[in-house]
Amino acid sequence: MLSQVNLWPLIGVAIIIVGFVLRFNPMLVVVVTAIGTALAAGFPIEKVLATIGTGFVKTRNLPLIILLPLAVIGLLERHGLRQHAQHWISSIKSATAGRLLIVYLAARQLTAAVGLTSLGGHPQMVRPLLAPMAEGATENRYGKLSAKVRDKLRAFSAATDNVGLFFGEDIFVAFGAIVLMTTFLREAGIEVEPIHVALWGIPTAIAAFIIHAVRLYRLDGALAKEIAQEAAETPAGAATDDTNNNNKTHGA
Repeated sequence: MLSQVNLWPLIGVAIIIVGFVLRFNPMLVVVVTAIGTALAAGFPIEKVLATIGTGFVKTRNLPLIILLPLAVIGLLERHGLRQHAQHWISSIKSATAGRLLIVYLAARQLTAAVGLTSLGGHPQMVRPLLAPMAEGATENRYGKLSAKVRDKLRAFSAATDNVGLFFGEDIFVAFGAIVLMTTFLREAGIEVEPIHVALWGIPTAIAAFIIHAVRLYRLDGALAKEIAQEAAETPAGAATDDTNNNNKTHGA
């Protein structure tokens, strides 16, 4: 006879979804999710608080590890890192935002696949280097960019880093998620080697690279159309404003 499975701990998934949809503080959402899941699973409140306290003590030095690189990146930006990156990429005539991001996507996936996940990232790579280089390459072809185009380039730069890291690190055999999955399966009586889980992540990583690379390849064409449309609309809007100003002057 099969024993009943307690599905109440899955309430944590609902809490996560609701919290992020309503844009609550992520830290608060995670803590509430952990407490709600533990209580639903029948853990006593004393054990829940003890576990949270133990985790806090073990990771109390983590903010220092995060803040030190940010200070270095901020100092480099203050001394013109973004401007140098834009100037350098502008000197490469064949460079486009799409081609640049495809190269970065490949590099990000390959380095993450061998465990070098800290080589990229939003604060240390996307903001100071990748996004300015994408903007510089586009500006070199089309001239001054609007705020809308710049935001689009920055969003694609951040998304490229995310895709490369997320699907690349799944191939690394010592990745925490792979260890977690193999441990969970072993406890359920299913013996799976971590290397097999990592190898099965390769097809997914290849598919993710192809799909996102196609999106990046099409980005250049989409930017060209968008910038051309903005250029066509700007003179008309300016002419309309001039006409309105002239009418007001004559009316006065």
